[in-house]
Amino acid sequence: MVTGGSRGLGLLIAEEFARAGCRIVICARNEDELARAQESLSRGGAEVLAVPCDVSRTEDVERLVARAFARFGRIDVLVNNSGIIQVGPLASLTREDFERSLAVTFWGTVNTTLAALPHLKARGGRIVNITSIGGKVAIPRLLPYDAAKFAVVGFSEGLRAELSPEGVSVTTIAPGLMRTGSEKFAEHKTRGDALWFGTAARLPLLTMSPRRAARRIFVAAVRREAEVVLGAPAKALSLMHDLAPSLLMRILAPVGRLLPSA
Repeated sequence: MVTGGSRGLGLLIAEEFARAGCRIVICARNEDELARAQESLSRGGAEVLAVPCDVSRTEDVERLVARAFARFGRIDVLVNNSGIIQVGPLASLTREDFERSLAVTFWGTVNTTLAALPHLKARGGRIVNITSIGGKVAIPRLLPYDAAKFAVVGFSEGLRAELSPEGVSVTTIAPGLMRTGSEKFAEHKTRGDALWFGTAARLPLLTMSPRRAARRIFVAAVRREAEVVLGAPAKALSLMHDLAPSLLMRILAPVGRLLPSA
């Protein structure tokens, strides 16, 4: 079961599991995108259930899990991929921006995990939480996203420690920028932010192929790995944050000041 599985990285992850012979459940809020994703996966020979779902709503998630179990009689793998991203300086952000980011990215992960957990425990299942390098290093101009992803990282790591004795593995994935086209769906607070973020999200040296990322995520799930950081720039940032956090913050501060003002 892949949340946010109608496009981008989520759809590519679903394709990887389908290629391995898995039956697939995908969910997303946009029904048109969801229908296109279901058709694409079905053309590849997969058995697919597509369920419209807002993961921030517990009733939607409970219906999603109930339909998945009614259709297939089991849930072996849950991939929490849903999220939103707002790009802009602090002065352009509101409390609502933080609330919405936490509702979808953090509470969406918690909601689906708690709903699917009884089925996963019954089968020694796997949980894969797609976080971000923004959940390990706070990136300027992405504060609501950073806060939500940091929360998911903490939840994911604690969850692994608690569920490991019960046979359920939890894998934390922290990707850097990927060429998924996600910049088109980000909420840009200024035109300048749309320009710099859109450009950065397409640069080959800064970004990773989403197909390669999806394949690596599939392998991590199969191996029940604890954590995977994806992409050379993300690995470098994560390592520097672990070794010299104060120095990294001093480097990032002027970077933020160089970007367009509110």
